[in-house]
Amino acid sequence: MGKATETSAPHAGAKIDDDYRRNYLEALRRELVDIVQDKLSPLALKYGYTQVPLESNIKWKPVVLLIGNYSSGKSTLINELVGADIQATGQAPTDDSFTVITAHPASTQQEEVVMRDGQVLLNDPQYPFEGFRTFGKRFSAHFRLKLLKTKNLHNLALIDTPGMLDSVSEKDRGYDYQEVIGDLAQIADLVLIIFDPHKAGTVREVYQSLRETLPRKSFEDRVMFVLNRVDECAGMDDLLRVYGTLCWNLSQMTGRKDIPAIHITWSDSIYNTRQHGAEKDFMQLLHNQRAAIKAGIFSAPRHRLDNLAGYIELHSERIAMLITALLSFVRRRRKLTLKNIGLALLPAALLTLLCFLPLQGIDYLTLSALLALIFLVSSGGSLWFIDRWLVARFRRKLAEQPDTLVSLNDQGETDRWEAVREAVQHHLRNEAACSYGLLKKELKQIKQVRNYSAAEVRKAIAEYENIRV
Repeated sequence: MGKATETSAPHAGAKIDDDYRRNYLEALRRELVDIVQDKLSPLALKYGYTQVPLESNIKWKPVVLLIGNYSSGKSTLINELVGADIQATGQAPTDDSFTVITAHPASTQQEEVVMRDGQVLLNDPQYPFEGFRTFGKRFSAHFRLKLLKTKNLHNLALIDTPGMLDSVSEKDRGYDYQEVIGDLAQIADLVLIIFDPHKAGTVREVYQSLRETLPRKSFEDRVMFVLNRVDECAGMDDLLRVYGTLCWNLSQMTGRKDIPAIHITWSDSIYNTRQHGAEKDFMQLLHNQRAAIKAGIFSAPRHRLDNLAGYIELHSERIAMLITALLSFVRRRRKLTLKNIGLALLPAALLTLLCFLPLQGIDYLTLSALLALIFLVSSGGSLWFIDRWLVARFRRKLAEQPDTLVSLNDQGETDRWEAVREAVQHHLRNEAACSYGLLKKELKQIKQVRNYSAAEVRKAIAEYENIRV
């Protein structure tokens, strides 16, 4: 590893300032991105594991994604985090766009708010959204960037999303909404799923996101469930009823027996404009919940390091699985070639024998040379024909049943195989050449990345946790 993990790590218990902590984290982040760019992306692109460099998803700042049904309070929560009325709010759907919100690169010298359209986000390589161009023009028309004059988002980006609905389809929106949500969740360090007391988890698109999209695209430890607008509950009994309903709905949607933690919040700016009686005394007990949500959001830069270390481990394990499958193919291919040599020698020997009788009248040396030439040419031609035909058949058979190339001993290996299976099939169908020696070298390189690089970063993160401010 580089300087951050070898020479810059502070002594455990050392007292340092906030700027040093931020710089230390940033140095670690850059090292991780460099590892992905230099050691993982070249192989991922070479073997068709991905169509875009792996570092494109992680090279930008930490991201917090907010999703939920319409009127759940996503925009209001963002406005409170930013400290300004940036997003439109209301009881009905007010915004059908995906909005990336972050600070100006130089927050003290810019306008209060600068807007950029989706084409900027999709085509500027500094942002991790180049892969979203596949969703088409209808999506880009509903994708935008807001740059703010704020210190709160200097090292953080929030993504507001269109409210989820019950009766809407891909045709209605003009793009695949669930796939967009999934791809955004892949690059997010935290995903907030926000509910309100009036529709506690009953919207169809929320169900689809929780049941299918997020499990496929993200990780459970990056998801935070939030029950918002609890100030609208009539009292503690009403809050408990809503909370219980949401717990029940989540158990049905996620398919989990254990209920995930649900954080509670509300808008102070809205709550303080109303008059409240004794029935709202319970609100005084919930301020720690609001603090936990805010702390979780602004801890995203720290969690980015764990996520990046996990990102390296995940993709290195998948690429190792892909190369292992190709190595298995090459081994079988070599065995098949040895068998084919035996098949090719038989017709060559027969042809040589048939040529021997008419050539008996010539001298011994000339006869030997001619027979040797006939044998070599015929055996080479036979081997080329037989090998080409049988190997093509062998490839087609494996492309249809690639599972025989790997041994899956646990769920982790099964998940990794599912992630690379299509790339292996594509490789077999297109008859791409594979060098056994090179594959072994690349597999060793990937295992070194998995076993050393990520482990060293986790060690550096553990040392960072011992630093005192």
